[in-house]
Amino acid sequence: MRCAIKKSNAPTPLILLTNDDGFFARGIKTLFRSLTSVGEVYIVAPDKEYSATSLCLTLHHPLRVKTIEDHIYAIDGTPADCVYMAVQMLLPRKPDLLISGMNHGPNVGQQDISYSGTVAGAVQGTFLQIPSVAISLSADKKGKFPFELGAKIGTLVAKKLLDNALPEGVALNINIPPPPVKGVKLAKLGQKRYHPEIIVKTDPRGRTYYWIGTGNPKGEGDKDSDVMVIQKGYITVTPMHRDLTDYNALELPKLKDIFSSLNKEIL
Repeated sequence: MRCAIKKSNAPTPLILLTNDDGFFARGIKTLFRSLTSVGEVYIVAPDKEYSATSLCLTLHHPLRVKTIEDHIYAIDGTPADCVYMAVQMLLPRKPDLLISGMNHGPNVGQQDISYSGTVAGAVQGTFLQIPSVAISLSADKKGKFPFELGAKIGTLVAKKLLDNALPEGVALNINIPPPPVKGVKLAKLGQKRYHPEIIVKTDPRGRTYYWIGTGNPKGEGDKDSDVMVIQKGYITVTPMHRDLTDYNALELPKLKDIFSSLNKEIL
């Protein structure tokens, strides 16, 4: 006797990809191809590089959307703009998962994640109650990024998160080192100290202009921090919460005294 196979009525997972390197970047295109085995995938990403834009939104000029091909859109705006536009204007429904990346370069430490447009894309997703992940790649000594490895890891992560929901308001920051990879570790944020050089020059019309460089950042942190764990060859996974409140500081007697006295002066 043959048993009937019960068909699932669950819709095909809808996955949104964005980044800050541009819709044309190899990282996002490689991930797009890999994720088509998991669900229906859309790219909604900037039309050019928007690195270090954080959660910047474009408010003072209109945005333009260009359809590159089926399921791929380019917007002349930031990653945060792209997520808003995707959810409200371009996708057939709210995505089941948002992945920002794969970034061409690491995003480790408190400083990187504060500036990063890639990480901001994932954080923007949490504002819209979408499970969100940022994925970044580190290059090897020859400057080559592990795109295929990153796409494989990103696809495995997508499958896990579609079956296991993230906590409300939490996004994951994932950083992948160059091969050989030793495994995956949960890691807290470390520090990445930048000492930017400001270059001063004069344009052809005699006007002074300034160019901010990144310098040579130095990673700092204990052995469990992302900046140290990734150096040992491990993929780092850092949960980040959109709520930036320091709840311990709310209870500090010194802070309470300062603002209690200020309250008396105001009133």
